[in-house]
Amino acid sequence: MEALTLGLLLLAAVLASSLIDQIIPRISLPLIQIAIGLVIALVAGGDVKVTLDPELFLVMFIAPLLYDEAKHADKQALWRERQPVLSLAIGLVVATTLVIGFLLHAFVPSIPLAAAFALGAALGPTDAVAVSSLSKSVDIPKRQASMLKGELLLNDASGIVSFQFAIAAVLTGSFSLVNASVDFLVEFVGGLLLGVVLGLIGNGVVRRARSIGVENTNFHVLFEVLIPFLIYLVANVCHVSGVIAVVVAGLINVTSPKGVIGPSVSRMNIVSGSVWHVLTYALNGIVFVLLGTQLPLAMQETWENVRITNSTLVLLVLGLTFVLLATRFLWVLVMDLVHVRRVQHRRFTGRDVRSALITTFSGAKGTITLSIMFSLPTYAVIGPPNVPFPQRELLIFLACGVIVCTLLLATFVVPLLAPARDEGEDEQRRADQDAATTMDIMRQVIEMLTAQQNAENSAETQAVIRSYNDRLSRIKANNGIEDEPNVALRLKALGWEYDRAMELMERGVVSGVVAYRYMGRLEQVMDLLEHGRGRGRLRRWNGRFRALWHRGLRAVLRELPGNTALAERTEDMRWLQTATRTYAIEHLEEAVASSQVPTEDAATLLVEYQRSVAALHSARPSVTSVIKVDDLADGIKRRAYAFELEQIQDAYEDDRLSRAHAQRMRESVQLMQMDLEDTV
Repeated sequence: MEALTLGLLLLAAVLASSLIDQIIPRISLPLIQIAIGLVIALVAGGDVKVTLDPELFLVMFIAPLLYDEAKHADKQALWRERQPVLSLAIGLVVATTLVIGFLLHAFVPSIPLAAAFALGAALGPTDAVAVSSLSKSVDIPKRQASMLKGELLLNDASGIVSFQFAIAAVLTGSFSLVNASVDFLVEFVGGLLLGVVLGLIGNGVVRRARSIGVENTNFHVLFEVLIPFLIYLVANVCHVSGVIAVVVAGLINVTSPKGVIGPSVSRMNIVSGSVWHVLTYALNGIVFVLLGTQLPLAMQETWENVRITNSTLVLLVLGLTFVLLATRFLWVLVMDLVHVRRVQHRRFTGRDVRSALITTFSGAKGTITLSIMFSLPTYAVIGPPNVPFPQRELLIFLACGVIVCTLLLATFVVPLLAPARDEGEDEQRRADQDAATTMDIMRQVIEMLTAQQNAENSAETQAVIRSYNDRLSRIKANNGIEDEPNVALRLKALGWEYDRAMELMERGVVSGVVAYRYMGRLEQVMDLLEHGRGRGRLRRWNGRFRALWHRGLRAVLRELPGNTALAERTEDMRWLQTATRTYAIEHLEEAVASSQVPTEDAATLLVEYQRSVAALHSARPSVTSVIKVDDLADGIKRRAYAFELEQIQDAYEDDRLSRAHAQRMRESVQLMQMDLEDTV
């Protein structure tokens, strides 16, 4: 009952922190959650004491958090910045472990070297929530932002593996740097390979389940939630790194295999995204609230320890923070110096030093560090029974102090180094870019549909194109973009009709009376569009005189009563309209393909002409033909939606769409896919 009460209290604290974060946006969310935890601890009088089995804590908190981070990682950016990311995520973590381990053991000999290494390894990973909070308030340079996001993903794994080796050294009483390095490589590579194998097996299970008709959303979402826990446990049984195996499986994206689309997959992605968003938010928040509740207890026990003075404790926390940031700054500075000279071929400037400082102070410690330190065993294995782990409370105290210091520095120092975002201007610029990119995607889909149009699917394709034109019109209306009719394009289309009618009349294919009558209608429409200015009148009168010179007599004779039946002239007029409009359609299709004019304007006019031609050929359809048309239209919609999803992903990866807007667009298309299948 006490565990349930504590769990509900922690969840309530996380909910309260989200409300306070909206009221005080300048204070990072982790700091707010730590403060709430402190309040809970003070109200409870220090009775909130959490003791979790180390492996249980790693499985409950770290495995799902790392899996979700890996699943949503930008793979292209991760590959593009792979060298600096690996340097920060592996090289810097190892360097931090060694530097802090040796210095801490030198200043506090009561802390074994291996235990000092454990603290250094725990302080290696950076906190994702803190970095995300910073990126919302300050303008971190693009390269530095990509590096920080990639580092977040991989340094958790390297830090945890290093920590586990250090703890094993403490528990066994022996430590060899050479043997630890070999074991590190074995566990790292083994976890990598096992993650690939288990990820592919998971993909196979998902595909097999769908192949036999298992499209239940509850099954797939529950399977995805279980995946990180299962992979971590299997990796532990195989004696390889469960952390790295979970990260690799997340990168493979087990439950959403690439290329699998459909309404059931769309629904699963929507539900899964909501479930994981709530789960990771709750887990991150719980860990930070726990940090706040444990701070007084950890500080009190260590603060009251007469073997070490309080001033020494404060100096140790500040000294560790300084060593941690100095090591990170020197590492980033050398890395950026090499990048500037070898890649950009320029001199290293003060702006580059400022970027290095931004990267340094943005590496705040948080969730993973605290989770790792909470997993410190209470008792050592070697020696007499019930021997406490050496200096466990002091190590947790130092870790908590460094976490708080780095969070404070990240919150208040980074905004001084990086220019603050002009929220209004930045949001408006991003909104305008999102709207422009969205319209470009609509146009690309229209161009694709136009290119795939043929005689069999013409009517159905026109209907889908009309729906995309309607969406384009709504986007323009919502963003205050004037949708002026393209008069010049319509005049061009009428001119193509006029020229075709003239050509057919001169060749004797159609009678002069019918041609003159139709050409007269075209002239009236063109005059209306030109508002009576009649700029094309001279060309039209010249063409009329030329045609009359060649075919005037024949036209007069055909006009005599009895020479031409009314029904025959009506049929000739229908044939001429079909021929001239088909000719205009050919030119409009070329205009859509070449993008010489706004795609939506050409497509709208193209659909209008195609509908008119279809009406000229129309006949009452049978029930069978209606069903066939509906099936064909559904297939065209499926292709359009799939192509639109591809364009959305491409635009997001090219940074032409914001993450939030891309997600909204994907959800809209996925809902239309579900509606198409009548499965909403």
